[in-house]
Amino acid sequence: MSTVRVLEDLRARIASIEGVAVRHGLLPFGQEELDAELPGGGIANGALHEFAGSQDLADDASATIFLAGILARLDGPVIWCLAWRDLFAPALSQAGLHPDRVIYVEAGSDTQVLLAMEEALRHSGIAGVVGEVTKYSTTASKRLQLAAEASGVTAFVFRRASRTEQVAEGTAAVTRWRVRAAPSAPLGIASVGRPRWEVALERVRGGNPRAWLVEGCDAQGRIALPAALVHGPAAQEGQHAAA
Repeated sequence: MSTVRVLEDLRARIASIEGVAVRHGLLPFGQEELDAELPGGGIANGALHEFAGSQDLADDASATIFLAGILARLDGPVIWCLAWRDLFAPALSQAGLHPDRVIYVEAGSDTQVLLAMEEALRHSGIAGVVGEVTKYSTTASKRLQLAAEASGVTAFVFRRASRTEQVAEGTAAVTRWRVRAAPSAPLGIASVGRPRWEVALERVRGGNPRAWLVEGCDAQGRIALPAALVHGPAAQEGQHAAA
């Protein structure tokens, strides 16, 4: 048995022991440093996951594209619920999420967004359901988690303009992420480098918080760790210290 297969088996057993066994499969990032921190080795399908940026528009935009990259690697249509439609579809497409796959629900308020999410989660065959809200309650998160578990459809709550210093209310989400824009690597020429993000796993059921510096999604929704962090000992030490 290969080393990779052995590690995957061990992760699954640990997740089962800790009560976070995956019922509907996983979506790995394809980056061992990230996947190793997630129960089972990836984002759990048929579960609730929470994302946030900050009050800075650049951070909220980075979090949106990070989320779009995850959805791009899932099969099927995407239901995106929001109070008012202010998404820039070409940016989602650059992260691999083609506009033809996205169905927008302009609900008008946080309450209606959550109701639309819960209804959409009852229908299997959907890649994922996104809900953009400014805040939501623990009870609402439990309802979304139960609906996702029942149908196998993955739920994503995106907390818009979230204050970084604000303590979020308790949630039933399996993971909670915060994504912020970071400076691109200098190219030595007059051009713009690949976007970089500070990705923090603030909460994970059955795991510990961590943080990474990653390069933004490519056209297939895949992120990458900068080469300097992968191969540079000093950079790796800084990465662990930041976590």
